[in-house]
Amino acid sequence: MSNLQRVMMKSRLPPMCPNPKFPKPTDRGFRRQTDYNPIMWSEYFTENRDVTTKNGVFRVYLTDKPRSPGPLLVMLHGGGFSALSWAHFSMEISKIIHCQCLAIDIRGHGDTSTEHEDDLSAETLAQDVADVLHSMYEDSAPPVILIGHSMGGAICVHVANMEVISSLIGIVVIDVVEGTALEALASMQSFLRSRPSTFKSIQHAVEWSVRSGQIRNIESARVSMPGQIVNIETGKLSTNELPLAEESLEGRTKFANPNAIAEDGEMPSPADRDGPAPAEVPVPPANLKKYTWRIDLSKSEKYWEGWFQGLSQKFLDVKVPKLLLLAGIDNLDRALTVGQMQGKFQLQVLARCGHAVHEDRPHEVAEVIGTYLLRNKFAEASGEGQFLKHMPAC
Repeated sequence: MSNLQRVMMKSRLPPMCPNPKFPKPTDRGFRRQTDYNPIMWSEYFTENRDVTTKNGVFRVYLTDKPRSPGPLLVMLHGGGFSALSWAHFSMEISKIIHCQCLAIDIRGHGDTSTEHEDDLSAETLAQDVADVLHSMYEDSAPPVILIGHSMGGAICVHVANMEVISSLIGIVVIDVVEGTALEALASMQSFLRSRPSTFKSIQHAVEWSVRSGQIRNIESARVSMPGQIVNIETGKLSTNELPLAEESLEGRTKFANPNAIAEDGEMPSPADRDGPAPAEVPVPPANLKKYTWRIDLSKSEKYWEGWFQGLSQKFLDVKVPKLLLLAGIDNLDRALTVGQMQGKFQLQVLARCGHAVHEDRPHEVAEVIGTYLLRNKFAEASGEGQFLKHMPAC
């Protein structure tokens, strides 16, 4: 008895007669092809700009200025990601709230070029953000909301504690908590070794990010992953090769597993198989080594603890209204649990998503942050469409 027949019997519906006019989903040629071709940043942002500071040139991406007065959402990505991880979220929040989005490629990431790129200390990264805003706006910056994911969330907290942005009115931290972050550092090097070191094409990198579970939203992966890899021959970020020529566009590729590069057929993803991912990564043939990671995160280990040590108390000490958005309620440590019970910040939990919450579910994250902005009277709804307003807490 087939699975379909069992379902029909359980639902008390008669089984459907097969229709010879339509092939079965398993028939050759009928299986849907997944599009892993990259998407241009310009589909989501209005412009990109290179901002010069005393320490280098920082790539930023901007959406349109709002038709009505609204805040500036300054967005900082996680370690290894790039400003393009905010592409989908920026589009979604701009639809429902009067605001402007500014996403920054942090030092050592994306298309940013600085002196001492390997200096990823929390103090240096926080000062970089302050310098970029000063170079762009001097002393006339609009009201600023800092929004950061993972490492970027920690940097947001450090910037807020420095009190160098006079127009700062709010801060949003996405899926980073001191206790769980520090615990995770012990296995970080093992995780980094489990990733492929090279990719044969941009599409291959996009597919790996989806199949490995790094990004669970394929549309977001198609725009954000090119900001994380460079062409080995030219040394340039792969976004500089977009749009791809027609002959470079691909159909669906196949992975032996999310950590492999050679195309040996399909295997279950990590979510479908038992046991941990293999620690050793197969070395692909030389002709498949075309792209590699923009940043070697393993070399930044000496800075990891500094990003997160004391983060919970620093977050609680920030004087502006705060929002903490998590992928799971069990991520709260003791200090934040007490602070949340005392009403020191707003907590929101979005389940059924990965660590990159804003990429996996950009529309819902936009609704949560939009509600936070309206609740604190930082912005006004655009009126272009209704959206679900999320109550504080999970």
